[in-house]
Order: sequence, then C-alpha cells, then structure tokens
Amino acid sequence: MQKTLITLLMSVMTVAAMAQQPVITFTTTEHDFGKINEADGRVTTVFEFKNEGMEPLVLSNVRASCGCTTPKWTKEPVEPGQSGQITVTYNPNGRPGRFQKTITVTSNASEATKRLYIKGEVIPKPAKPVNAYPVQMGELKLKSKSVDFGEVKKGASATGEIEYANHTDHDIQVELRTNQRDNFLLSQVTLETVKKGETGKLMFILSADACKLYGPVKMEAYVVVNGKLEMSDEYKIDLSADIVEDFSSLTVAERQQAPIATIDDELDFGVMTAGRKYSQILQLGNAGTNPLQVRRLYTTDENMTLTCAKNVIKSGRKGQVKIEINTKQMEPGKYTRIVTVITNDPKTPVRNIKVNWTIQ
Repeated sequence: MQKTLITLLMSVMTVAAMAQQPVITFTTTEHDFGKINEADGRVTTVFEFKNEGMEPLVLSNVRASCGCTTPKWTKEPVEPGQSGQITVTYNPNGRPGRFQKTITVTSNASEATKRLYIKGEVIPKPAKPVNAYPVQMGELKLKSKSVDFGEVKKGASATGEIEYANHTDHDIQVELRTNQRDNFLLSQVTLETVKKGETGKLMFILSADACKLYGPVKMEAYVVVNGKLEMSDEYKIDLSADIVEDFSSLTVAERQQAPIATIDDELDFGVMTAGRKYSQILQLGNAGTNPLQVRRLYTTDENMTLTCAKNVIKSGRKGQVKIEINTKQMEPGKYTRIVTVITNDPKTPVRNIKVNWTIQ
C-alpha cells in the first residue's frame, strides 16, 4: 500500500513539474509552397508558435536538413502565453523538381524537439541560348553531337535530329555529309543557309532493313560549315542504333517450330602467356525444329577474333564458334570480356558469353 502511494505521489510530482515547463505549440508544422519558379529566386514562409507552459520558452537551435534552407527564429525568451516566429527561406536555384525539407527545432519545452516541414515543386528556368547549344562547330552551335536511335526492328526505320543555332551576326551555310559506307543512313540536310539568330535541325533517317548487320551499329556524319569540310572529331556526329529482328508476326505454330539456340554461358581460357595467340571452340547447337541462322558474332575487344564454321545449323545439329585471343598488346592480369551471339531464335535471339583469362 505504501509503495503504491509513493508511486502515485511521484507521478503527481512529475506531472506538476511538467506543467511548470514551457510548452511549445505551432499553428501549423507544414507549409506547401506549391509550384515556384526557379527564376524568381528564394521563397519564404513563417511558422508561428506559442508558449502555453508556465515558464519562459527558449529555442536553443533551429536546424535545416539542407543548406538550401535557411531558418531564422526568435532568440529571446518567450514568456508564458506569448508567441514567437520561425522564418524559413528556401533557395530553388539549381534545384528543379519536387522538394521536401525538414527543420528541427530544439528548445527547453516539455517536448524538447519538434519538426517542421516545407515542400513544393521548382519549375526550372529557361535555359540560356549559350547553355542550350553547348557544342561548338566552327561558327555553328549544336545541342549535341550524337544521336542514339535506340532499338530499331528490321524492316522499320527511325529518325533522329540535332538542333543547331546561329549566334553570329551573319548568315551561315550548313551541309551534312554521311559516310558512304553507311548507305542505310540518310541525311535530310544537303545545303542550307541559316540566318543570324535562327535555329535549324540536322535530320537523320536510319533504314534498318537496308542495314546488313544485327545488334549494335555505329555510324558517323560530318557537319560542313560555310563549305569547309573537315574530317575531324570536332565536326563529327556519332550515331548509334541496336538493330533487332522482328518476331512479332510469328504465329503460335511458327514459334513452336522455331529454332532454339544452345550454347555455354561462360568460357575460361585459363592462364596464358603474353605475346601469343590462343583459341577455343564453343559448341552452338539447335534444339529446335527449323534451321538456326547465325546473324552475327561480335565483341568490343579488338584483340579477339570470332568466326563461325556454319551460319546455318539444322535441327539437332551443332556448329562451332571459334574464339581467338591475341595477347600481344596485353598486360599481366585477369581479363573478362563479353562475346555476343545473335541468332534467329525468337525466344533468346541474343546470347552473351562471358570469356575469362589470365595473362602471366
């Protein structure tokens, strides 16, 4: 009984002590700026608070979760029943998109830590012309010097473009030359005069059906400015695409009769000596019904050579993929490369084989 009375007395004393402490209450703990323009600069909101306790309230620290958010607050003690302010400023410069920030308030109140929140969405400011066209080609400025057509199916075509601008005080002549070997790449710019202050576009058309290759394809074109053709990297446009076979029209019966490529996923050459050539054979099989056609073998390593004894493999048969490695230019160490085999297997047309070796 005595123990219960002591516990009750201590609880009453604790409540009484807490009642004597400052109590901080906010009108709101969250502010939504909504959509704000980056170009308009900083935005500010004010959080009002009140001391509803029995002792003076002192804010010892107000800290933001990010340097882009700056808080200012009432530094002097806030007497019971009186109010104070926390002013929060957000800087949107260089921060396009949605944001949410936290402001942590520390004080001598009964609840020592409180958190405030601000949020919104920054609408980016329009890019300056000098930033919108960062690539310099003679007197011409371009937004980019590369085009990626992405995945393009055989039988289809794709278009790409690069915007350019004339920031000089006179007219500029622009011409585009594609590489003759890339006869599947067409240009829609032959000769064009761009007046000062005007913009234009370099237009490209890729005909996947005219391309003999499957898989990654790299192409190039050159921009001719004022009739001056320079076959240099400064004036070169790099273009790329991934040419894939279109299996979408196959019927259920055709898929059931389709070829099925079988090949190991990894090959280990073991330890090799620098300055020599090594080769190994991968067995490429056809577990399907119709003939398996090898569309392409490729790797990005110039020290590797890939050949296939048969480009057409009948049902139940196997062909040989020969991988040769020339270690003449290689330093000692461990190597891993990817060899890609592309076939007319509609389920897995692209097979990547990991090739490992060590140079001692």
